[in-house]
Amino acid sequence: MSNGVSSSAVSKSTKKAHPTFHFVAGLASGVSSAVLLQPADLLKTRVQQSRSSSLLPVLRSILAGPHPITSLWRGTVPSALRTGFGSALYFTSLHTLRQLVANNAERTTPNTPVIGSSVLPKLSSTQNLLTGASARVFAGMILMPVTVIKVRYESDLYNYKSLFSASSSIYRSEGLRGFFSGFGATAVRDAPYAGLYVVFYEASKNYLAGWSTRNSGDTGAEPSLSSPSMSNPAINAASGVFAGVTATTLTNPFDAVKTRLQLLPQKYGNMLQATKLMLKEDGIKSFFDGLGLRMGRKAVSSALAWTVYEELIGQAEKWVVRKEEEAKAAAL
Repeated sequence: MSNGVSSSAVSKSTKKAHPTFHFVAGLASGVSSAVLLQPADLLKTRVQQSRSSSLLPVLRSILAGPHPITSLWRGTVPSALRTGFGSALYFTSLHTLRQLVANNAERTTPNTPVIGSSVLPKLSSTQNLLTGASARVFAGMILMPVTVIKVRYESDLYNYKSLFSASSSIYRSEGLRGFFSGFGATAVRDAPYAGLYVVFYEASKNYLAGWSTRNSGDTGAEPSLSSPSMSNPAINAASGVFAGVTATTLTNPFDAVKTRLQLLPQKYGNMLQATKLMLKEDGIKSFFDGLGLRMGRKAVSSALAWTVYEELIGQAEKWVVRKEEEAKAAAL
């Protein structure tokens, strides 16, 4: 029986879903989280846009308007485009990078089993940090124009009527450079955020998977074959919340600078100038404006995105295994 289970586990771990599955799974997870959590993103942008803004007055102002529901979901289309395709690019490039690193490591230590709730290759903390950061900066650079439009849509400093009018206005007033306003601050925010997120996410999953197995009551089985007391989606979701909260808190100052640069590039100029001006006008507190909103949104969106992504990839890999087994059975 032990040999049968081991063989099945090895077979499953060697079958990988096509990169297209990772793109589609990332797109689905990104769009779902963007649509559900757009009000939190909009409120965060409004709070961060100036020193006079705070959550309750902003929320009251929106709810007192003629179309409160529509206003709360303003900017959903650019947000869904940015988050959906951003997640698709991020997860696809992250998978590719992690697989390359894992394949290279496998030449040194082959046949290392992957145990736990993750469908991703097992890497060290340093490798998680570097691959997560690299994948996020790449995706952020490609989607930067959509990000700029999204932030301005959410702000009440602009009154764009459509994506086309927003694009035309930015190009007329700022040229192509306007579509990449705040990229430096975004990269400085996203690289450590994504890297730290993957580190905390994987570490949390390892801890919870071990804790869950130890508390399952299945003490007679080998640790790798025991039935955990927590389901894989529960482990992934809890790890996503923990990683999102921790990484968000550490990187919020960069997000606050990025928002000011994207809203008022003429005033704030560049990252260093924006930092000095924010300190002078608003003090250190301005770097943590919107932290609660961003923390709540990131925790929920990250948990949702990663749980949906890992579940879809897990199902895709099971489908790949089943199709190959059916093809082998038909050939006999």
